[in-house]
Amino acid sequence: MARRTGRDISGWLVVDKPAGMTSTAVVNKVRWALDARKAGHAGTLDPAATGVLAVALGEATKTVPYITDAMKCYRFAVRFGAATNTDDAEGEVIATSEARPGDDAIRAALAAFRGEIMQVPPQFSAVKVEGERAYALARAGEEMELAARPLWVESLEMVARPDADTVELEMVCGKGGYVRSVARDLGQALGCLGHVLWLRREWSGPFEATDGVTIGTIEAEARTEALAARLLPLEAGLADLPELKATAEGAARLRNGNPGMVLASDLDWGDEAWASFQGRAVAVGVYRSGELHPSRVFNL
Repeated sequence: MARRTGRDISGWLVVDKPAGMTSTAVVNKVRWALDARKAGHAGTLDPAATGVLAVALGEATKTVPYITDAMKCYRFAVRFGAATNTDDAEGEVIATSEARPGDDAIRAALAAFRGEIMQVPPQFSAVKVEGERAYALARAGEEMELAARPLWVESLEMVARPDADTVELEMVCGKGGYVRSVARDLGQALGCLGHVLWLRREWSGPFEATDGVTIGTIEAEARTEALAARLLPLEAGLADLPELKATAEGAARLRNGNPGMVLASDLDWGDEAWASFQGRAVAVGVYRSGELHPSRVFNL
């Protein structure tokens, strides 16, 4: 197996993903442009979707789970009157309806999609069914009974009604939410059918689309220090966790994967946190009686 070449570079590049590009293609573009040895992303966006795709490089890939688990905000449009096999505008229309709901009916129906809900993923999704990806089975013409999954929806509001066929919504939710499922289920609840017309992720954890770098900029600044200067530090991926200051001895122990002493904290026993020394992240772990017990160690 060939060894991956490239620079040992660590940090986050927030990309404003364009429509028509897969999340994997964006990661590969960033890795090439920065000549980085290792890269990954926090939270897949469908090819047709736009917005925040946070790309982690080097040691920052160890913080990906904290962004994947973070709250996210989506702005999207639901087109009424048709259901598709993919639950978005890319798919084949499988049913139609002449019914169109009023604004009050839409607002009333949204209440059932807030809080702790159970959501069935789309047939065309990356969930596994007996070891196979659902989208691969769906492309082969198989219909599946996908299990409903819990999802926390912090908010779901109507923000615009461009026309009778379309409503624009904004949703803030936790990990694992499918906007396409919301559109499908809302259309069914309103008796008019529906699918996603367009989708944009406005923010993901601490990262916002307004701060995102375009693919055009990445290509124009590829292999230059100008692009490297756009990187956010690894610590940006830990913004939702409390920070603890490690002692010099504690930092040394943490770097070796051992519990290390941190300065006084008001955290409760068992709380997750990250430790820093001289301004750089050392480890993430669990706080216990004046020490951090590491689960991930950073080699910076």
